[in-house]
Amino acid sequence: MDYFKEVNVAVTVCDKEGKIIEMNDKSRKTFLKPGREELVGKNVLDCHPEPAHSLLADMLQNPRTHVYTIEKNGVKKLIYQTPWYENGEYGGFMELSMEIPVELKHYIRK
Repeated sequence: MDYFKEVNVAVTVCDKEGKIIEMNDKSRKTFLKPGREELVGKNVLDCHPEPAHSLLADMLQNPRTHVYTIEKNGVKKLIYQTPWYENGEYGGFMELSMEIPVELKHYIRK
């Protein structure tokens, strides 16, 4: 079962060279605007201008997690980019992009 296929979070996965190898339905809807060709098989670096291009290139070479929020057209998103591994071997990174409320509750738990 593909749990990520229809979830309301854009999931994009690339290999360690940056080639996009998987996009779920939400990712396709987010990034494949009318007239845009398929992105699976393309390099994620070609989809980003500077300074994001250099940051992602460095993340491919030096795997680490990068987390931030963006706001565009009144929609706020949490972007979570993190390396993925298979049998302990670095395989590339994945990005999870989810819409979040502009005002977000924050809880401190003990």
